[in-house]
Amino acid sequence: MIEIRDLHKKFGKNRVLQGINLKFDKPGITAILGPNGSGKTTLIKSILGMVIPNEGMIKVYDKNIKSQWKYRKRVNYLPQIANFPNNLKLSELLAMIRNLRQLPAHDEDPLIELFELQPFLNKKLGHLSGGTRQKVNLVLTFMSEGDMLILDEPTTGLDPVSLVRLKELILKEKAKGKTILISSHIMSFVDEMADEVVFLLEGKIYFHGSVKALKEQSEETDLERAIANILSSNHA
Repeated sequence: MIEIRDLHKKFGKNRVLQGINLKFDKPGITAILGPNGSGKTTLIKSILGMVIPNEGMIKVYDKNIKSQWKYRKRVNYLPQIANFPNNLKLSELLAMIRNLRQLPAHDEDPLIELFELQPFLNKKLGHLSGGTRQKVNLVLTFMSEGDMLILDEPTTGLDPVSLVRLKELILKEKAKGKTILISSHIMSFVDEMADEVVFLLEGKIYFHGSVKALKEQSEETDLERAIANILSSNHA
């Protein structure tokens, strides 16, 4: 579904992506990991067409995404930061998104119930807590049926009950045969959810394979320690 060839991106003199080659061509959950500044968000935004690479090519559904936009209708994206118009009520935001995406009325109701957002429907978004805004972010992401999910730090600010429900929701989407990319700093979440890991460091891929293979390569049973092993060996 996604093919990336020799991708390079610079911001000024800062080389953020340095020759990335990746292919995501089967259903399942892949975690894109790496320390801050490793290029994770730039890679995700390049796939979405929000960042234009200096070199290289990205294909989504076998088509070069350069100067294309229609493929994004098939991708559900959760941004890392939930930025909403503060003066809108939650119900108004949902209606606006529903109209923009041409979704049936009340299509989001099961998600509102799942994340217990009913008490907030008539409240302005600027008055919502960070955790509640993240729940809204999740509803907006999952309320339409895409073939692919890209979730950037989906667990941010979630309480334990909402986190469990998010996991169930992601697994439900995986069972439909979708390709799901997740960026997260929470290794316990990745260990539980991911089938494969892409580990980026300074704009380069240092590992791409199964969680099991990463643990075996680093001779660790814990994913967090396996990642720490990669980082320490590359800073030795």
